[in-house]
Amino acid sequence: MRPVRRQPKPVRATAFVLGLVAMLASGPAAPAGPVPVDLELVLAIDVSGSVDGEEARLQRDGYVTAFRHPEVVAAIRSGMIGRIAVLYVEWAGAHEVHLVLDWQLVSDAPSAAAFAERLAAQPVRRGRRTSIAAAIEFAMPRFGTGFEGSRRVIDISGDGPNNDGPPVAEVRDRAVAAGIVINGLPIINERQFAWGVPNLRELDLYYRDCVIGGPGSFLVVAEDFATFAAAVKRKLILEIADRRPAVQYAQAADPPADRPQRPLVDAEGRIDCLAGEKLLEMYRRRIEIPQ
Repeated sequence: MRPVRRQPKPVRATAFVLGLVAMLASGPAAPAGPVPVDLELVLAIDVSGSVDGEEARLQRDGYVTAFRHPEVVAAIRSGMIGRIAVLYVEWAGAHEVHLVLDWQLVSDAPSAAAFAERLAAQPVRRGRRTSIAAAIEFAMPRFGTGFEGSRRVIDISGDGPNNDGPPVAEVRDRAVAAGIVINGLPIINERQFAWGVPNLRELDLYYRDCVIGGPGSFLVVAEDFATFAAAVKRKLILEIADRRPAVQYAQAADPPADRPQRPLVDAEGRIDCLAGEKLLEMYRRRIEIPQ
């Protein structure tokens, strides 16, 4: 009599397969690394006491309009990877830096429009004093959190010099040493601050000497708040495409003869990086401030 071969039970095979699948599913997943981008860009916008409600809205609208513009989208698409990460901050004094939008991935017209819509929907906050240094300090540790860019840039826009928190040049130098580039968009604003201190006429020189820094850093000047949107668009295109303006703003390179010399600017045209703090101290001590 031939021996009877026993057939394997299908239930055992099925149980083995199911167990193997469950084991693989419960195993450790490969860690998801940061998303590579061409640029990690922090937009840091001044909403201090020298910026009234209408001007604050003009600034916000300038960025909203820029991200909806085809030329800005084309600049984003022109990179090696074709996408950037953007974080939007509004700042005033040393303890008044507000994260408006955390890192957003922008890679095409729909994602750029979505960023603009989210930004437009956020309330605009206001504050007192001006701490460019605090805005830079706030931004520095946020790089590399979720995204990994071949370039890291902080874009500072504002209408006055640092007058609160640590000295801006010291913080700027720490950021540059960490591999971060700082670009500037000074807004020329001749009117007095709400609390009586006149603004700094040489704000373009101040940004040149005390705010911007790092390889390829540059500034673009807005002549006033009304021209801010055009300046923002131009600056974003240059920034995203990793280009500099062919000619820096004329006043920053060679102040015109009709702009009077002030005590905070030396004979070579270099401005005192504590100009904002000194103007505030003059006001407090009721010292006459040269106009």
